[in-house]
Amino acid sequence: MIGRSMKIATWNVNGIRARQGQLLEWLATETPDIVCLQEIKANLDQLPFELRDLEGYWAGWHGEKGYSGVGLLVSKTLVTTPPVFTHPAFDFEQRVISAVLDFGQGPVVTSSFYVPNGGKDYAAKIRFLTDMDAWAAEHQAAGRALLFAGDLNVALTELDIHPKERKLNQVGTRDDERALISRLLSRGLVDIARTLHPADDALFTWWAPWRNLKQRNIGWRIDYIVASPLLAANATTCVVQREFGTSDHGPVVATFAG
Repeated sequence: MIGRSMKIATWNVNGIRARQGQLLEWLATETPDIVCLQEIKANLDQLPFELRDLEGYWAGWHGEKGYSGVGLLVSKTLVTTPPVFTHPAFDFEQRVISAVLDFGQGPVVTSSFYVPNGGKDYAAKIRFLTDMDAWAAEHQAAGRALLFAGDLNVALTELDIHPKERKLNQVGTRDDERALISRLLSRGLVDIARTLHPADDALFTWWAPWRNLKQRNIGWRIDYIVASPLLAANATTCVVQREFGTSDHGPVVATFAG
């Protein structure tokens, strides 16, 4: 599935204008080939020039002021022609951006997702996850490879949430939302981080912004990189960069062998 080695990353920046300098520093240091961003909280007109025309990347932005929003960055060394950025029919509140990329041996539907938190409208979260599963099933039935990453706002198992953060029936850990993520993954998809680190009980990507929880690594794993099996088989590492940046999420970076 891959004709070359790759680095794929996802980061919920929690406001891209507040994190502009950190994002540019991170891109220059990490040089990922594909970057999925969430909670950009800005529309295209509000982005500074340095972000609208990122050196070395094709950039797709989908957002509005103050809430939600996603981005998808594709290295020009990976894809030499501008991708066509699209949004699935179930997308609302600027939560999904996709492009079909061919970086080796066939097209891959590549997407950045920001699933609703569900705290204020849990039914909307369940509808979104249900539609997301149907979207994956449609691509699976058509034989299309998938690569998506982002903030899915669900800790899949108890291993994905620190014991001090576990509470009965809290949003993000309920049986029905976990079942939808499990069903999604059952469609021939691989959760890269958990596959590479099946027993790691300190693999968290989000920390509530109080009581130094981030510094103490008392958090949740709710940010994922997911891929079809032929692509996932080439995954060699997947790390969470907890100490980088001031977002309440840490960047997640996966490397894939060629």
